[in-house]
Amino acid sequence: MAVFCQRCGTGLPLSARFCSNCGNVIPVAPYTQGQPLVRPIVGRQVAGVCIGLAQAYGWDVALVRIFTIITFFCSGGLVGVAYLAGWIGIPEQPVPLP
Repeated sequence: MAVFCQRCGTGLPLSARFCSNCGNVIPVAPYTQGQPLVRPIVGRQVAGVCIGLAQAYGWDVALVRIFTIITFFCSGGLVGVAYLAGWIGIPEQPVPLP
């Protein structure tokens, strides 16, 4: 995969910050894909849904957990159903082989 200069169209590597042909600044993509959405084994509190979402989208895991607890009580249990769906639907992180 390559990045192209918006001024001259020169193909550049993904790590390029300036065009090697014309010197134009290459803008950095605003969203970089994080880790895949999985429930990690290390760091989970209950089922790993909150930490999995936090790692996949680059959020703070403490804020995700606090938001989940607050919205659980304010939604009449709807967030609990969503949490269970995440527990069932989000795959568990594969265990690395020794």
